[in-house]
Amino acid sequence: MPPLPLRVDFDAKKARAAARLSKDGPQARRLLALAAIYDGATRSEAARIGGVTVQIVRDWVEKFNKHGPEGLIDRKAPGKAPLLNADHRKALVAIIESGPTPAIHGVVRWRIVDLCQWLFEEFRVSVSKQTLSRELRSLGYRKLSARPRHHAQKPEEAEAFKKGGSLPRWTRSPRLSRAALRSKSGGPMKRV
Repeated sequence: MPPLPLRVDFDAKKARAAARLSKDGPQARRLLALAAIYDGATRSEAARIGGVTVQIVRDWVEKFNKHGPEGLIDRKAPGKAPLLNADHRKALVAIIESGPTPAIHGVVRWRIVDLCQWLFEEFRVSVSKQTLSRELRSLGYRKLSARPRHHAQKPEEAEAFKKGGSLPRWTRSPRLSRAALRSKSGGPMKRV
């Protein structure tokens, strides 16, 4: 298969200048390999300069011909498509805001597991708890849990403690006479 020709609006000098101005190291390396091709080097020599195979040099040439030097910059991979689309999210927000109906949904409050089940029943979309939790956080919802309480805690005593009314007040004890102190200690009082 004959090698792909490089675009004609560039030459070796312009490719090297673009490599010099580049802030992206891999892009500069690719441009220098293509500059070598402009100078008459073979694709194998350009592959050695770039540290890659000849097929990858061919891919670089295709990207360079189509997009110019910007085509040689690494882009972020698109990743996996999200499981929930805009309609799913809108329905999820509506069901959370309206709350569960115990007779229909069988629960009195929404848990993530219940919402996963509801999504599957409504849309046939199977979502893990972790994924749905991440989606709910991105929609602005947070998981709420009750504060733990000791089984023997008495609410009225806790409230009285908070108010401070039932706390004993520290008062100065009455001064005992020397005679009373002697009788308590069982002997004469010593100064320390």
